[in-house]
Amino acid sequence: MKRFLLLLLVLLLGWIVYERENLWAFPDIISAYTAKEYCSCRYVMNNDAEYCRGYVKQWLPTSQFSDDPARKTITVSGMGRSNSAQWQSERQGCRLNP
Repeated sequence: MKRFLLLLLVLLLGWIVYERENLWAFPDIISAYTAKEYCSCRYVMNNDAEYCRGYVKQWLPTSQFSDDPARKTITVSGMGRSNSAQWQSERQGCRLNP
């Protein structure tokens, strides 16, 4: 049993090393997805703010959320990362800010 657990641990560590870039990028995905999708729901599709909050709600919670209607900018923080998206135009929709 100990050998099996040791083998499992070695395989897990090997997988983590192999996937380190993807695992490092994962926290950015949560806030970026939420900001972009909320911006599109709110300012491209012109849905109600409450509806859009429910639409982008995820299993992993976000820690901060701000919607600036005057600038049509959404900023979301989650898992230690922060991203924002801004409405560009009717033709271009929303874009993540660099």
